[in-house]
Amino acid sequence: MADVPAVAVVGGGYAGMAAAAQLAANRVPVTVFEAAQQLGGRGRRIEYRGTVLDNGLHILLGAYRETLRMIRLVNPEHTQALLRLPLQWLIHRELRLTVAPLPAPLHLLVGLLRAQGLDLRERLAAIRFIRAMRNRRFTLSRDISVELLLAQHRQGLKLERLLWRPLCVAALNTPPAIASAQVFLNVLRDSLNAARDASDLLLARVDLSALFPEPAAAYIRGHGGTVTCGERVTAINPIDGHYALEINGQRQFFSHVICALPPHQVNAFLIGIPALSTIAASVERLRYQPIYSVWLQYDENVALPSPVPMLGFAHELIHWVFDRGALCGQRGLLGVVISASGEHQQLTHDELALAVHHELAGQIGPLPAPVWHKVIAEKRATFLCSPDLERPPQITPLKNFYLAGDYTQSDYPATIESAVSSGIACARHICGQTAIARACV
Repeated sequence: MADVPAVAVVGGGYAGMAAAAQLAANRVPVTVFEAAQQLGGRGRRIEYRGTVLDNGLHILLGAYRETLRMIRLVNPEHTQALLRLPLQWLIHRELRLTVAPLPAPLHLLVGLLRAQGLDLRERLAAIRFIRAMRNRRFTLSRDISVELLLAQHRQGLKLERLLWRPLCVAALNTPPAIASAQVFLNVLRDSLNAARDASDLLLARVDLSALFPEPAAAYIRGHGGTVTCGERVTAINPIDGHYALEINGQRQFFSHVICALPPHQVNAFLIGIPALSTIAASVERLRYQPIYSVWLQYDENVALPSPVPMLGFAHELIHWVFDRGALCGQRGLLGVVISASGEHQQLTHDELALAVHHELAGQIGPLPAPVWHKVIAEKRATFLCSPDLERPPQITPLKNFYLAGDYTQSDYPATIESAVSSGIACARHICGQTAIARACV
């Protein structure tokens, strides 16, 4: 096995753990270094007042083929870990769109035709938009903003407010006025326009660390790899065709490195390496958008008035609410998502939680005062997905040095699927190298 590399994966989020699990599946020795005590990165478990929460609330789609494949690989109980539902787009008291039980794309077109909350003119406008994009193969001659694309196709204010804007912000975490229309169309192409099950919603019944990163760690260890938490890599130095990693004042040597840190941390390792100067510059140019998760623990009898455990809002502050009682048995616990930038960032956490509580009560009816609240602010949750954005590649000019993360080159915005796919791409490239290909299955 002299040709088999020793690979270091720096970062134990979804991208890093996907890379390491793919390598482990191919019998390539791999070591994961995670600085935090908890695996998962921006999709990790936290605990507050004895209650398990997620650092951020995420929806998976049936189109997330690589993510679902990796979950199946490392988590034999995956069918119990995810609640799978045909797409239901519910904006409280304003819009109800449910796909029809028909082959694609009829499932969506009939669903739009039957949508409640839109008049016939608006429903037909949405159908015309989808058909026009299909005729273009969801490809633009030049990238523009989502807002401009919708205006060109006369979608109208109500249709934009209830359907396209919430979908854009949910997928790209970027307001339509500055969001990439091409990336938005990529999402529509692979979810709403693909096979019927590609548009399914998959909601985690367990916390996000338990869904994939922790089963992946067990899988990696069971296949001869190593996963360490609480150990921070402080330097990565190329030396004589190998890489010396500084960890806790000691050096460890590896033949390959996959750097799977979030972009705002990556340049600490890239700057100063001439071969990576162009990539470092592109990372430096990235701008970011926040996601606020507001957790409200009510009396255990409080639940969402919805047939599914998530509900959208299109008025002021709240974007989505998840009923953790219906999902995970955490009765009375509601998780509220506020995506992208906005005036809410000027509020203290206590003020924001109180504002969310009052808006919820105004929308779904009287609510008792919450027993407790917890606000989690990821100020750099995703990159700002603007038109023609230059994103760094996974395979860098520096031999055997790779980047994994949702910010690297992809058709998709910053999603779990783009993170997982980037890690797999790095692992497959390592396995595909001529000198070591025979070591991989």
